[in-house]
Amino acid sequence: MTSTLGRPRHATAHIRVRVAHALAGGTAAAVWLLLPATAHAPGHPVTVPTSVSTTGVSTTASAPVVAASSGTAPTAAASETARQDGSAVDLALPLVVAVAAVVVAGYGYVRRTRRVRTRTTPAVMPSAPPARGTGEAERRAREALVRADDCVRASAEELSYVAEPEGGPAREALRAAESELTAAFAIFRRCTEGVPEDADARRQALVGVVGRCEEAGRRLDTEAAALDRLRGLQAGVGPALGVAERRFRELTSRAAAAQGTVAVLRERYGVRADAHTEVALDRLVFATARLNETRRAADSGDDRMAARQLRAAEGAISQAAVQVDGVERLAARLDAASALVPVALAAAEEDPATPARAGEVLAAVREAPAPYDPLDALRRITGAVRRPGEARAEVLREAARLVAEAATEEAADYLAVRRGAVGADARTLLAAARQALAATDRRAEYDAEADVLARRARESAEEDVRAYASPYAEEPGHPAGLAGAVLGGVLLGEEPDGGPPASYGGPATRDRRRLS
Repeated sequence: MTSTLGRPRHATAHIRVRVAHALAGGTAAAVWLLLPATAHAPGHPVTVPTSVSTTGVSTTASAPVVAASSGTAPTAAASETARQDGSAVDLALPLVVAVAAVVVAGYGYVRRTRRVRTRTTPAVMPSAPPARGTGEAERRAREALVRADDCVRASAEELSYVAEPEGGPAREALRAAESELTAAFAIFRRCTEGVPEDADARRQALVGVVGRCEEAGRRLDTEAAALDRLRGLQAGVGPALGVAERRFRELTSRAAAAQGTVAVLRERYGVRADAHTEVALDRLVFATARLNETRRAADSGDDRMAARQLRAAEGAISQAAVQVDGVERLAARLDAASALVPVALAAAEEDPATPARAGEVLAAVREAPAPYDPLDALRRITGAVRRPGEARAEVLREAARLVAEAATEEAADYLAVRRGAVGADARTLLAAARQALAATDRRAEYDAEADVLARRARESAEEDVRAYASPYAEEPGHPAGLAGAVLGGVLLGEEPDGGPPASYGGPATRDRRRLS
């Protein structure tokens, strides 16, 4: 049974059990991650990443740890990669990082519980009820949209590890799939709003949504085998592993800097972005283990397992990058908004077209004590002055655009790393926000619409995540980061170890690296 908040009623009775499980799992993960340092002979040095503080207040650098791989001779490509990388050590993170993952999990759980209990934001507006006879068609359309969107996202993640101009056909197929999916989301949104009104016509439109999603998947499936041949993972992961390891090291350094940025944003603007670095750390811990497993499988000659582990690591690294990029973008947006607030406020106050009733809103913005969120301030200013006079329109349009872009980016970042739990409504709203931002006829109402749609998308995604119950979070002994990897769609959750990694391809090929 589920409560009105979407959380199982018995969940609160197991808080202590979950904490114990998290501690047990984290301790086991720490021991497991450190085993290579004692079980292997030197041979594959790689740089240890900088550890990331989970508090968001300070950052520390972990000491280098020289670690190990098996005694089997490395491939020529892997050796070349190691020589190019120079200073390298084994990818086993220090014990402090594994413990940090436990702290992150516990802190995140408590924070989420508190947020659910004290939530004051309004619920997401429900979609129009299905017309008689369209319920099954809508259900199939929702499933098809989620499946196709997941395939497109996973395909884009894997393609990011293929240097251009290679992979041209796969990139073209991805663009075609994205086009089909965009059209499908637009049709579905109109259907959920009751358009067309005729039930038979709406049912046919929903069938069209499914058809477009299936075509998107078919285009990706067609190119999956060719991309595998291009990457050559089944014949050895050496070069691809070198690329993933380099990205991993670069990202851990950026993640440490992001922790400091999060602390600055909280102090300067009162904006909390801790979740970004929490998720980034979780995915990096998971990637560490999978990179070690990739190296171990490659050294033992199990190329198929090495390819499976590498794809899981690549997916986790990509999602960690989304979160670190999000912190950097948010900081830039907030700084830009802070500089724009006084200009926009003056423009609104001096504009003769500003309605008298907007005066209270503008006065509240001007008198707001520091620290304050400048993006929210701009949202209030532009909301109060919907139709500015021509003399002041440019600066207020700039403010509305900045607010809409920031809201859309935040919703996209949130959904991207939690897609294993997010349903069709949030994805449809996000697609609509992006479409409004991309409108060629740049009018202020499009930016205002994009902002509203993006915030609704974020709220809908949060509702889905609150209702999500991970089958991998309740049992002790699961590797660190496993639950997050399944939540993020890095793993498809179809096998005891979290399932196969999501790979480039449609529904018929994305899970081709399964064990069975």
